[in-house]
Amino acid sequence: MAMNPIYLDNHSTTPVDPWVLEQMLPYFSGHFGNPSSSNHSFGWQAQSAVDKARDQVASLIGATSREITFTSGATESNNLAIQGAAAAFPEKRHFVTVVTEHPSVLDSARALEAQGYRVTYLPVDSIGRVSVEDLEKSLEEDTFLVSVMLANNEMGTIQDLASISKVCRAKGVWLHTDAVQGVGKIEVKVNDLQVDLLSLSSHKFYGPKGVGALYARRKDPRVDLRPILFGGGQERSIRPGTLNVPGIVGLGAACESAEKHLVEEGIRLKELRERILSTLRTRDPRLQLNGDPVNRLPGSLSLTFSDLTSEFLIAGLKTVAFSATSACSTEKAGGSHVLKALGLSPHQIKCTIRIGLGRFNTESEVGYFLDQMVSLMESHISANGMGLFLDPELRKTWRIQDDAYGYE
Repeated sequence: MAMNPIYLDNHSTTPVDPWVLEQMLPYFSGHFGNPSSSNHSFGWQAQSAVDKARDQVASLIGATSREITFTSGATESNNLAIQGAAAAFPEKRHFVTVVTEHPSVLDSARALEAQGYRVTYLPVDSIGRVSVEDLEKSLEEDTFLVSVMLANNEMGTIQDLASISKVCRAKGVWLHTDAVQGVGKIEVKVNDLQVDLLSLSSHKFYGPKGVGALYARRKDPRVDLRPILFGGGQERSIRPGTLNVPGIVGLGAACESAEKHLVEEGIRLKELRERILSTLRTRDPRLQLNGDPVNRLPGSLSLTFSDLTSEFLIAGLKTVAFSATSACSTEKAGGSHVLKALGLSPHQIKCTIRIGLGRFNTESEVGYFLDQMVSLMESHISANGMGLFLDPELRKTWRIQDDAYGYE
């Protein structure tokens, strides 16, 4: 039976939840006021909506509303956190981050290097974890900020931020986390993690694109960022510019919805994830799961096949949307920097796909995907033996050295 196209790329973006869209719609037309217009009811109405959304975001992450600054998304939030922290400590010139971070963090680090800053890029182990000991050794007298992603967008590994924060606090160093893939999918509370700055983005958990937020702690310690944009007093002058009221309303609604459904949704997605993994492993026993097998996002799978390239799989499953890498890496040559950091060879990277399960994926959709995937794998083996689509270099060596590519 034919099915509508199935979307399994929810780490790239998520569809807007219909209830979230319903909350947004009035602010495109009837309630169109500018929150900065403080002299009339249209402005008051818009400001009230923004205030409510700020409370909703704060509630989801266990913050106070005054600690939330609205942005255009996580890329801006990450830049504001890093560049704003650097400007807040002009006497300090050292920044620490991780090789598997999002490009908005890594490119911000390179921009600092161009200004004469020193940057330490910490490695990860074979399942994507940062060594807390390595991080502690990297801290220097003039380290002003550490930035460690909470949950990785390609491999799904969740870092032990609570342990990392203890090290940073002992040294008096601010800790920032890009929590874009974690917020709305797992429980994220800033006081449990003891982070000082946290970035989030609406479109990763069923809100609209083009809106996000930055959490900045107000006490113990107080985080006073310097702005990187200028030209208005909005958002306490930290992030000036006319507020995107419909988007902010959508972000707030998405936070409220996530808070209601977080636990049950996580359980359901983990079950679907394990169903996919176990089924595909019966057809390819050497299938490799990338990332931490335990501490990972509930709907996340990064899979390296023994002989099938991602190009072949994506071309053969045109009715299912999944990816070979993150959306932010598809235009960059050389393959995924995250998979390289895990130690995967160029050949393995060519044979890796990413599946991101989400709120609106059903058991029947997963069943259809598995039927199509298994059929494709079996027909490929039947028609080609080890197959026309096996990477040429892998075809030469896979029989000689099974262990060369890290299969268990």
